[in-house]
Amino acid sequence: GAKNHGVILPDADKEKTLDALVAASMGAAGQRCMALSVAVFVGNSSEWIPELAQRCARLKVGDGADPNSDVGPMISPESKSRAVNLIGQALNKGAKIELDGRNYSGNFLGPTVLSQVSTDSPAYLHELFAPVLSCTCVETLDEAIALVNANPTGNGTAIFTNSGASARLFQREIDVGQVGINVPIPVPLPFFSFTGSRASIRGDLHFYGKQGVTFYTQ
Repeated sequence: GAKNHGVILPDADKEKTLDALVAASMGAAGQRCMALSVAVFVGNSSEWIPELAQRCARLKVGDGADPNSDVGPMISPESKSRAVNLIGQALNKGAKIELDGRNYSGNFLGPTVLSQVSTDSPAYLHELFAPVLSCTCVETLDEAIALVNANPTGNGTAIFTNSGASARLFQREIDVGQVGINVPIPVPLPFFSFTGSRASIRGDLHFYGKQGVTFYTQ
């Protein structure tokens, strides 16, 4: 599984960061293992959440074969039902809905943004695999790192900042396989290692990089 976190510092480039969060969380209708499904806002960067929801609201939901569509359908009725159910559970647990995409018919689920999502919320504990972004807030970078490291999965994570020192600290202290610095979906090319870690890997070998040779030949 994967529960990829994006950590947003107040010194990040606001415009580029919000665009990256929209694309990484809502692209492919959130149905990819490297989708960014949790945004961790540090300090007063939390003030950006309403604008983030506004940008997500501008995305067009429609036929995935239509080049004008931004968000396609869920892969099955069961997938949509599961995601809608988890959104409802999160709201019952105290989350606030900034953008509600549950009003679409068929297999479509529109962009959805949740705020005030706690780490014991169903929307945080489960991988929704849907166009749903869960937002949580902390006061410091150290708290953000601790929050990410406490999650059992370790597929990918990203930090958005203009501080080289903060980026290096995050890179060194985070316990996640793939780390992006102002890159929301840090997916490597095959000749580098795809290094999902902890609960995000099954088995003892990765399938990219040098380990891929062993993976495919022995």
